[in-house]
Amino acid sequence: MGAPGQPAPWVTFIPYILILGIFYFLILMPMRRRQKKVQEFQDSLKVGDKVVTTSGIYGKIIKVNDHSVQVQVADKVQIEVARKAIGGYQGQEPVVTDSSL
Repeated sequence: MGAPGQPAPWVTFIPYILILGIFYFLILMPMRRRQKKVQEFQDSLKVGDKVVTTSGIYGKIIKVNDHSVQVQVADKVQIEVARKAIGGYQGQEPVVTDSSL
């Protein structure tokens, strides 16, 4: 027991618990949702998709591997990039942003 007139020791931790709860709901939950969405996008890449890399290269996927994809950027010009480097589909909002890498 504390001194008379002082609250119980566990009561002093309530503000810290509230701050942690707010931090979790405002920052960590949305970040996890975003990461899950990016992972689902990268896992769903398939041959024929027209994509944009995070560095701004436009192309069409011609081959998909476990960790990389081959992208045709011009006639007879193919590059291999990491799946994580694919930012989104052409003509749509990017799925991957710099903050979600």
